Amino acid sequence: MQKNSRLTPYSIVAAALFTVVLITVGCAQKIDHTTGVYMLVDTSGTYTEELNKARAIVNYLLGTLAPGDTMAVARIDTGSFSEKDIVAKVTFDQRPSVANTQKRAFQKQVADFVSSVAGSSHTDISGGLLQAVEYLNEAGSGQKYILIFSDLKEELARGHVRDVPFQLDGFNIIALNVTKLRDDIRDPKNYLQRVDQWRAKTEGLILSPAFAMTRLITIPWVFPKAMTTSGLYSPAR
Repeated sequence: MQKNSRLTPYSIVAAALFTVVLITVGCAQKIDHTTGVYMLVDTSGTYTEELNKARAIVNYLLGTLAPGDTMAVARIDTGSFSEKDIVAKVTFDQRPSVANTQKRAFQKQVADFVSSVAGSSHTDISGGLLQAVEYLNEAGSGQKYILIFSDLKEELARGHVRDVPFQLDGFNIIALNVTKLRDDIRDPKNYLQRVDQWRAKTEGLILSPAFAMTRLITIPWVFPKAMTTSGLYSPAR
């Protein structure tokens, strides 16, 4: 009887392996594979002429996101750190038929916005980025992407302060359609300095030399091959 009460080396190993398996399975179950996409769209000045390109990108992404994923589109205007600047937002239902209905409604909201938007007098990119981080953190997406559709020329209104650090751990930051301004054409250093400033603010944006969307990032749902743009990419850290 005494001998049966003792654990053999084999039983100890088996118990340890069983414990490891339970821990591994438990950890695997906690991994969130959902995707959250927050697209910031510049509405300042003449950049509104570029918004049909942004709408095309939104339409493409809607076809690639899955049930359970989250997407939002927000304008960059004079004061962008506000939920009022969110044009459309949705977390897709787990039922594919319902998710498809949500996508069509989202597509219409963005189309209506593009057709009626008025240009803003200032460009609060930092405020929009802060709002994007807050929104995706609250959504709890496993993979978080912020798309910035802008020339990256920030012009804050008097009294607006944006000297706060960005908390971007776990975020993929992508800048699209970074068009060159008149001053950039006269002096390319202006463009390069603007890029460097955003690289510093976001802790290391990477400039894509080819400016091609399909080469910009290596995530499975990126962009159609037919589209090209200027871009910056900062992978999640």
